[in-house]
Amino acid sequence: MKNYFAVLLFVLCFVNNNAQQKELTLKDAVMEQYGKFYPQNIQGFQWVPGTTSYTYLENGTTLKKASAENKKQDEQLSIAEVNQSLNSNLKRFSGMDWKNGDSFYLVDNNSYYLYDYLQRKGQLISKIDTSAENSTLQNETGNVAYTIDNNLYIKKTDGSTIAVTKNSDKNMVSGQAIARSEFGITNGIFWSPRGNLLAFYQKDETEVADYPLLNINPTPGELNSIKYPMAGQKSERPKVGVYNLSTKQTVFISPTGNVDDYLTNLSWTPDEKNVLIAELNRDQNHMKLQLFDATTGKLARTILEEKNDKWVEPEHPAYFYSDSSEDFIWMSEKDGFMNLYLCNTSKGIVKQLTNNKWVAEEIVGNNTKGTEVYFSGTGESPLDTKMYSVNISNGKQTCLTETSGTHNASVSADGKYIFDQYSNYEKPSVAQVLDNKGKTVQALVKAENPMAEYKLGTTEIGKLKSHDGFDLYTRLIKPSNFDPNKKYPVLVYVYGGTHAQLITNAWNDGASLWMKWMAEQGYLVFTLDGRGSANRGFAFESIIHRQLGTEELKDQLVGVEYLKSLPYVDSDRLAMHGWSFGGFITVSMMLRNPGVFTTGVAGGPVTDWKYYEVMYGERYMDTPQQNPEGYETASLLNKTQNLKGKLLTIHGSIDPVVVMQHDLSLIKSFVENEKQMDFFVYPMHEHNVRGKDRVHLMTKVLNYVMENNK
Repeated sequence: MKNYFAVLLFVLCFVNNNAQQKELTLKDAVMEQYGKFYPQNIQGFQWVPGTTSYTYLENGTTLKKASAENKKQDEQLSIAEVNQSLNSNLKRFSGMDWKNGDSFYLVDNNSYYLYDYLQRKGQLISKIDTSAENSTLQNETGNVAYTIDNNLYIKKTDGSTIAVTKNSDKNMVSGQAIARSEFGITNGIFWSPRGNLLAFYQKDETEVADYPLLNINPTPGELNSIKYPMAGQKSERPKVGVYNLSTKQTVFISPTGNVDDYLTNLSWTPDEKNVLIAELNRDQNHMKLQLFDATTGKLARTILEEKNDKWVEPEHPAYFYSDSSEDFIWMSEKDGFMNLYLCNTSKGIVKQLTNNKWVAEEIVGNNTKGTEVYFSGTGESPLDTKMYSVNISNGKQTCLTETSGTHNASVSADGKYIFDQYSNYEKPSVAQVLDNKGKTVQALVKAENPMAEYKLGTTEIGKLKSHDGFDLYTRLIKPSNFDPNKKYPVLVYVYGGTHAQLITNAWNDGASLWMKWMAEQGYLVFTLDGRGSANRGFAFESIIHRQLGTEELKDQLVGVEYLKSLPYVDSDRLAMHGWSFGGFITVSMMLRNPGVFTTGVAGGPVTDWKYYEVMYGERYMDTPQQNPEGYETASLLNKTQNLKGKLLTIHGSIDPVVVMQHDLSLIKSFVENEKQMDFFVYPMHEHNVRGKDRVHLMTKVLNYVMENNK
């Protein structure tokens, strides 16, 4: 019997040891990070309006409903039951959104359904044209606004269709996002609170240059032109239209300054009488928050103004937290960090509501009494994202999700309960319902490590100092068989640009799984978030103004010096890879600091900022006419003679963001300077390579590094 147990123990240990030895493939690392390797989590969570009940989805095909106030077993509704009622063939609860406490909407293939959860029956309320895009549902009425080509339409629940615009000139585009989706703009259609009016963006692109993209699919190939306003050149002219469903009339709001100024961050007052628009001059250093009459389109008054010698970047619309059409919250980083300000449409700024020396990220809701507003922010650690409440009257601020990590949270209508889903360095995923004191009242998910059986290395989060005293966060991934007595080559992965943060207190530390695969090939993979990157405040981010690529490289070199100080780093085998802004930094490093890295791989790189678009480029560099020295210093086209080592650049052939002119101009300069480099095109891919072809991309990138960084 003793021998039997000894054998059994040996077998169990052997099986367990084998289970720990699974090898991660690069294909799985690329394709399954958000598939089988994604930790268990709650999907599609929503609070049911006006209640303390909530719903979430299981596999997208089963709707579960529960109450935060009791622990009764979840109610269930299957998509099969819904299909039986609707006489439909829905595969999942797609586009689900609660209308009220009883009914929710579903959207599938441009068909809109309303389903009564209590009665367990529903109906098709609207079906719009199959070619429709940008469809936007008005929650109260069920009417849908959408675009076809460059025009805007409304499909009403009575079956009628309204053509809001009828522009035959393709240069006049209505209902789509403008300003190339800068300034927090993500859409071009804005229903009023009760659906009586519809505001929309309209842009006149007549003077914007056409940019040719080659479509190779037909025979022969054909040119498709996009509108692409390059820095210092003619830009689009924006307007905001307001269509009245009763009068069937549209009034237009134009910039009060120059015709190519920006109209951003549109919001409605609760009474539907006015729209608020942040009007920003093209130089992006003077913003006016304007109140416009929705009936006439005329300017009622300027509520507040903000100026800055570098830039002003409004990214959040005014937030009305009660039924009052006068009092609202405005978000601004004018004191150095994004904070909340209590404002009034007549009085302007009433008071600063939060005074944090860290970044508020987004307002996520308020309680029904309108006494508290909830927002997400980093808190003391810029690697975290937490949920906070702030009292409107006294400014008392409370952290509602104390655990360090990256939280995605929402609050019930009465403010009593919080749904909190988070991860951090140690926990793959935790989902729970808290009370408003932060105490757990319901535990929903505590995920296991989905990669526990795989052979993976370790990740270390560190902190260095920039040359002028700022904290720079770092991430170092080591192989599972790391030996401190060996010398390892290093791949530095970089982005380095604005609106991005690569290192976070989340599961996998913000890293892509291909980095862990690369570590298992005998590499260290290193990342540093330098100046210009997100969630660090205006001083940290704005140092890059008029000199893109200068301070960012200094910070990356701080990382290089740190790596060289480590006894297990082979200082002669450093490689760098980045995409987009990271591609710009990679090529910049190879040409402005030649010899530091043996190998660089740059995807979709900006090579000269004069080829980049107006809205982003001019914010950080001004125009080429205003800042010729800055453009000359940042340009890579005049530095190709400096190349040492191996460089591969990669581009999508129909990239509409960093157009191919960047890479082709760089290659032309290399040829002229008799310098050899490598180039690869992904035909018919845009700014990034997606889908199954991404495996090909990462194989090419990492093989190039390993073959040349020897």
